[in-house]
Amino acid sequence: MRRKPADTVRQFVALSRRSTLAIFRQPALVGPSLIFPLFFAALGSSSFSRAISLPGFPKVDSYLQFTLAGTVTQGVLFGSVTGAAALATDIEEGFFDRLLAAPTSRTSILFGRLAGSSLFGALQALIFLLALLPFGVTVQAGLLGYVSIVVAGFITAFAVGALMSVVALKTGSAEAVQGTFPVLFILLFLSSAFFPRETMSGAYRHIADFNPISYMVEGQRSLSIDGVSLVAMTQTLVIPAGIAVLTTMLALRQLSVRLAAR
Repeated sequence: MRRKPADTVRQFVALSRRSTLAIFRQPALVGPSLIFPLFFAALGSSSFSRAISLPGFPKVDSYLQFTLAGTVTQGVLFGSVTGAAALATDIEEGFFDRLLAAPTSRTSILFGRLAGSSLFGALQALIFLLALLPFGVTVQAGLLGYVSIVVAGFITAFAVGALMSVVALKTGSAEAVQGTFPVLFILLFLSSAFFPRETMSGAYRHIADFNPISYMVEGQRSLSIDGVSLVAMTQTLVIPAGIAVLTTMLALRQLSVRLAAR
């Protein structure tokens, strides 16, 4: 049966709303993704305050200013797993099958979950920007910089959420989705999120050079420290958007595989 585009849009909006509300009804998931990045930012500011004088470090007033981009990215990575874990829970509890039995757009099931995670990612980015503002952490790119970082939070959450949805659709296990999070955490620490690549050496430097998180963080950092530039905007928005396209294709492919196996 062919669906009208308007019906598909209504289903997407309804599922997006359900996904968004479900996130905020789970404070045990929301709290850590907001608190821990700020805690690590405070801890890093206290522990590495003298590191900003090292050769290769950009000229910043404080380590907190330097780590703003890393804090935003860390928080978004924390929160982006929740939507995929909820999708896996829907599969485990049979709600996914009930949606398939109804005249529901198949892609709306996936994108509805991703929309909830993405909106939360944008909200996280905004909260971190506002939370660090009283400590003198500003974005030199002005309003465009603030908006770009919030949009980057949305896109990054979508990209990572789509990747985690591949795991959810393949395994149908929320535990499996949550079990992949340490991999993201390792990738974050093997990037330039907390120290510039210019201060690294050996294998650590090589991994950071090939780690896309490094370039995403550096784009946001450049907006924060240096102001608006084409390179910074490209790194901040285009790189995560490219990753989002790739991971979305993988998620849609895995969705097709699961549907074909029914």
